[in-house]
Amino acid sequence: MRYLRYVFLAVLGICLITVALANRGSVTLRVLPQEMAHFTGLTWELHLPLFLVVFGGIIAGLLIGFVWEWMREARHRAEATRVKRDAKQLEREVKRLKKDAPQQQDEVLALLEGGGKAG
Repeated sequence: MRYLRYVFLAVLGICLITVALANRGSVTLRVLPQEMAHFTGLTWELHLPLFLVVFGGIIAGLLIGFVWEWMREARHRAEATRVKRDAKQLEREVKRLKKDAPQQQDEVLALLEGGGKAG
């Protein structure tokens, strides 16, 4: 299984390098369309190779997805924390009750330990 993972990572790396080499052309990224940029005065633009834009978009999408999923599952994490806290509280209560209860044996267990002989 470890070798399969290494093969997968190698193929993925080769594919990413191939995409990067095939898309080395420079592109211009603008905050706003040119007409709106001149109107608002925000003419910020950046010249980058296309593969950086593509890889940046993939990474941004993954990060947004991870954060979105983390926020969506917050309710489940809170519930799990509450359940753990309740379970620990119940364990402490059972230990306290066992310690406080007199040491008497259950009738069924006494019959089983006595070899099934009824007294």
